[in-house]
Amino acid sequence: MSFRREAFVPKGGPDGGDGGKGGDVIIRADNGLHTLLDHQYQQLYRAKNGAPGSGKNKTGKSAEDLVISVPVGTQIFNNITDELITDLNENGAQVVIAPGGDGGRGNARFATPRNRAPRKCEEGWPGLELELRLELKLMADVGLVGLPNAGKSTLISSVSNARPKIADYPFTTKVPNLGVTRTAGVDFVIADIPGLIEGAHHGAGMGDRFLRHIERTVILVHLIDPSEIVEPDAQMRFNIIMNELESYGKDLLHRPMIVAITKMDLPENEIPARELEKVLAKKKLPVYKISAVTGQGVRQLLNKIAKTLSIERQKSDSPQ
Repeated sequence: MSFRREAFVPKGGPDGGDGGKGGDVIIRADNGLHTLLDHQYQQLYRAKNGAPGSGKNKTGKSAEDLVISVPVGTQIFNNITDELITDLNENGAQVVIAPGGDGGRGNARFATPRNRAPRKCEEGWPGLELELRLELKLMADVGLVGLPNAGKSTLISSVSNARPKIADYPFTTKVPNLGVTRTAGVDFVIADIPGLIEGAHHGAGMGDRFLRHIERTVILVHLIDPSEIVEPDAQMRFNIIMNELESYGKDLLHRPMIVAITKMDLPENEIPARELEKVLAKKKLPVYKISAVTGQGVRQLLNKIAKTLSIERQKSDSPQ
């Protein structure tokens, strides 16, 4: 509320300007993001208010929009009604999820022939408030493959918040488990694929269903238990998985593969692991000896995954 005050103009009229519009909250899909991990740490987003109006009929500046970036494939639900608001399935797709409120009117707006000096103005209108739930249709970046009981579930539980069933017998994992982790500034999704057996590509042990889950993975991490008390021997176990991947097709063997020799917390595994490492070195595969129980070698393995994944993402983002 303001009135014109100038020399020799004792009864200047009302000149209170309108308030600026509040910022919109916009959610936008960005293919440079791969997880919703950032939104686990920050869950409250608020656009700024518009600036108030001022004298001389000056309208306040509207606030900038608040843009929240999410990965492509994010579904947005109203968390109260459970209604699906939108599915951001393309890069750059966006939705104004909470429009900002309009600015209130200054007293200049209320001047009439009968009321030339209105002492009335409006508060700005409140913006929309929503409680949302974000869900990402995950496509795993990293697929853990190996025979049953190779240590896949133990590894994914040690590097992410995934909590798969773990026990010392084969086929503990019946469905794929997904875990999200961040290493060296790189977010990625790991899929713990249920253990494969010989003949999996023909459906043995539901292997054909399990193999489908790694069709879209970028990297394969092949886990091998080097123990000599397990039949067949470690090299044969490696070959079984490689044969199943090749027989299934889908160019699985043409993807980057990292080999992790597991259960290195057991002293009796040191010698067979050393022998297996020599064999795998001839195949020019990166090999890491790890223990998901003690953490031995796990950080180095994750760093290698992050580095390889960054290279592959750059390839896919570069113009052909």
